[in-house]
Amino acid sequence: MTNKIYEYKDDQDWYVGSYSIFGGVRTLTDEDLDFPLVGLAKIFRDEERGFPLSVTVLRYGSPYRLLSFVVDILNQEMGRNLEVIQRQGALLLVENGQLLYVELPKEGVDVEAFFETNKVRETLLIATRNEGKTKEFRAIFDKLGYDVENLNDYPDLPEVAETGMTFEENARLKAETISQLTGKMVLADDSGLKVDVLGGLPGVWSARFAGVGATDRENNAKLLHELAMVFELKDRSAQFHTTLVVASPNKESLVVEADWPGYINFEPKGENGFGYDPLFLVGETGKSSAELTLEEKNSQSHRALAVKKLLEVFPSWQSKPSL
Repeated sequence: MTNKIYEYKDDQDWYVGSYSIFGGVRTLTDEDLDFPLVGLAKIFRDEERGFPLSVTVLRYGSPYRLLSFVVDILNQEMGRNLEVIQRQGALLLVENGQLLYVELPKEGVDVEAFFETNKVRETLLIATRNEGKTKEFRAIFDKLGYDVENLNDYPDLPEVAETGMTFEENARLKAETISQLTGKMVLADDSGLKVDVLGGLPGVWSARFAGVGATDRENNAKLLHELAMVFELKDRSAQFHTTLVVASPNKESLVVEADWPGYINFEPKGENGFGYDPLFLVGETGKSSAELTLEEKNSQSHRALAVKKLLEVFPSWQSKPSL
């Protein structure tokens, strides 16, 4: 036993815990906390100290993140190799290939969907061939127990024309078309840069602002040209926007969206990222998106903000029966 204090904190969740004499899980919020402590206590109960874990919840948004926080403490203090996996809205506690515990959502899960594959980790197909975008999504969803593929793993699939006039229309086209063709759960995003002084352009045309097949460098050059007569940084305000759509066969699609505010710089800065990242100054920091590490970007970007929203509703959406 150590005296180490553990903490997890993000925009939705905030927990503090220690491995000590039984204290259970208590909350300082007004939210109804339905946490699977009884089932865990049976597995990890110590004869002298009961369930040797004390956790205080200061902010609560995700049962997955809370269970992962508890499991991380148990792994470090007890030398275990536990993993939390989400599957069809259920939470699975797994260790070295052995299923130890299952926590079901209140509404239950669809039996056929839950047992349709013998793979423990579900696969999420990202409807893109962009490896930079896939890398960002993989870093996020790998922590949630999902294997991530992209369209490069399916070279025979046709290209889906982005003919929509809104981000949601384009994301739906990609997600729902690919899901029907593959029978898989598919996540598509339509992301773009909206520059206020340009009336929201390039918007849904961000990837082809300088023409069909344009490179990132060409699109950036086109944007700088359009803003050449805008001399004050405060007048170059912009937002990176993401709309995420998750589609699965015979199921109503899930849609979330988010914006990441900032400004368009006068010249590119940074070597990381892709697209307009070298020109996009994050908020009031003066630092471009391309100067952030992947970890920094994934904690605050438009995709990260949209994914956080997605995770709040994803388990209940997954557990809904098919149409």
